[in-house]
Amino acid sequence: MRNVARTVAVLLLCGSSSIAYGQSRIEAGLLLDYLNVSQTHTNNFGLGGRFGYRVHRNVMLEGELSYGYGVNFQEAYRNVMNGDLTAIEQTSIGVTDGLIGPILQPARGHLRPFVTLKGGFIDFRLSPSLLPYSSVVSTALGIRTSSLNGALYPAGGAEATLGPVGLRLEFGDAIYFNGGEHNNLRITFGPIIRFGRSPRQ
Repeated sequence: MRNVARTVAVLLLCGSSSIAYGQSRIEAGLLLDYLNVSQTHTNNFGLGGRFGYRVHRNVMLEGELSYGYGVNFQEAYRNVMNGDLTAIEQTSIGVTDGLIGPILQPARGHLRPFVTLKGGFIDFRLSPSLLPYSSVVSTALGIRTSSLNGALYPAGGAEATLGPVGLRLEFGDAIYFNGGEHNNLRITFGPIIRFGRSPRQ
């Protein structure tokens, strides 16, 4: 009799869990982040996290924060008078970005495509310039003098889930505004976990 009671309890828990996972209210995950910075022609890789809250059956509000480790690139300097290339130095660049916005995605299913449009910031950290001369200017001057930039991020991708856990792949254009708009390919990939039953809508 005790074994029967245990079996029934397990079946009830599994049944209620599958309903909860099908209509999860909350989603959290880690991400591996690739960002191609157009102004420096660098491929930055980083780590981050995301947290989403379902505000409607097919809409989730999500915020994310990631940090791209510093990578080295050859920073060019030009003469301010004639524009000639005068020097090249080794520079390190790191990137932090924070984004928030809605995701349009079905609440149910094991393979769920989505689209998103997020806004936020991208912050660049460059190693200090070794050239003290006022007669030369960096070709990456914009992000040297204004490292914190507003950003817009349209993207799409898909999540594959099994129960409460899954994997997510996303492709987008991280557009930041620094003396004009700059388009940058961004790809993220990582595990997710879904929890918290969403009310019927």
